[in-house]
Amino acid sequence: MSWTIRFTKKAAKQVNQLPEEARLQVRVLVAEIKAAGPFRANWKNYGLLKNQPGRHHCHVKSGRPTYVVCWEVLDKKIRLVEVYYVGTHEGAPY
Repeated sequence: MSWTIRFTKKAAKQVNQLPEEARLQVRVLVAEIKAAGPFRANWKNYGLLKNQPGRHHCHVKSGRPTYVVCWEVLDKKIRLVEVYYVGTHEGAPY
């Protein structure tokens, strides 16, 4: 059974503002989360966010600027994940 991924309105707008290369990586990451779950240790700088249970992040494009995606597991039972931030590392909410 696959996971359901939803984007906040803000995150959906942020994806559209990314460069094409980063946007492609976001699509690949979301496809992996949907197929294999929210724990994506195979991605660069993936990690659980400290003091924020159920929240994850990883880098989708390194360099300057570095782009990150942050998501949260809303419900493990029904397999629901929400992407709440997509953008530069400097503006990330962690």
